[in-house]
Amino acid sequence: MFRNRHDAAIVIAAKLSRYKGEKGIVLAIPRGGVPIGKIIADELNFPLEIILAKKIGHPNNPEYAIGSLSELGWVINENIKDVSMDYIQKESARLSIKLKKIYKLYMGDKKPSDLKNMIVILVDDGIATGSTMIATINMIKKSLPKKLILAVPVAPPEIVRKLSKEVDELICLLTPSDFYSVGQFYEDFSQVSDEDVIRLLDTKVVIEKA
Repeated sequence: MFRNRHDAAIVIAAKLSRYKGEKGIVLAIPRGGVPIGKIIADELNFPLEIILAKKIGHPNNPEYAIGSLSELGWVINENIKDVSMDYIQKESARLSIKLKKIYKLYMGDKKPSDLKNMIVILVDDGIATGSTMIATINMIKKSLPKKLILAVPVAPPEIVRKLSKEVDELICLLTPSDFYSVGQFYEDFSQVSDEDVIRLLDTKVVIEKA
């Protein structure tokens, strides 16, 4: 159990301290991942940016992901054969409008950094199903980072096993078998507002040493 996101972030930052001074970046999934990402980024002297990803659903079953889209581009699963390129392009364009609107709200006119040969630390405040995280990981891989590290406070053990195969390193502080929701493992799981995200992306936070 964590007191709050700040408490969890301090522990994760300590586990990542060996990367301080490297050429790297922290990518946080908004909104809950940003407070955690900010503390890690400040501890490592890494820049902090957000990353947004949406799954591209099958035309006959929107819940079934045939690919993913982020501000970095889009990726389609290799085994998809019954979906037209016209549908993929139109759906990607529709989702891209949504992502660009959210990205501009948080990052303004700043373009996403080039991740090639970078140590990329991907963070969120927890993982439930892992579907969005898989989409995000796929997008980052497309940018050819030097190393991709996934760091989260809590996730179900089966999701951790699955995601550990997709990244170079995975840090997860808690892997409870009785997992129902991310908020279950925080004493304070207050909602992170858009204003909070914008403030954290623009200012330094004071880090309390454990």
